[in-house]
Amino acid sequence: MDNKVKILLVEDNPADVDLTRENLEASKILHELYTVHDGVAAMDFLKKRGQYSEAPKPHMVLLDLNLPKKDGREVLAEMKADQDLKRIPVIVLTSSSAEEDVVKSYDLQASAYITKPVNLEGFGKIVKGIKCFWFSIVQFSPD
Repeated sequence: MDNKVKILLVEDNPADVDLTRENLEASKILHELYTVHDGVAAMDFLKKRGQYSEAPKPHMVLLDLNLPKKDGREVLAEMKADQDLKRIPVIVLTSSSAEEDVVKSYDLQASAYITKPVNLEGFGKIVKGIKCFWFSIVQFSPD
């Protein structure tokens, strides 16, 4: 049985993708990280369409809000309206700290809302926090 946590990172900034990947590896979380760079690709991955027909169902989605093609709010709304996807925890990980984005994300049933820190050390703390809570305490829905 594969006990790696499957994480889908939906992020259009290559530097943030690299930072997330490096911090997850440094945190020793046993994981598989899949990345897509826009909201349309995220939904294709989650619904196993096109080039993602063999994609695994992720245990968790790390979702940026400001994405090309389809923004993160639309992705979150589609996921939570879909019977097969609604139980996947979605952590919004975005540069926006706007109150309306926070409120809207929770209204759309985000599991958590995290504003990206501006420095490497802060980003490392975020990943450690995610590890402590999501990978040590939380039990994911079996699928």
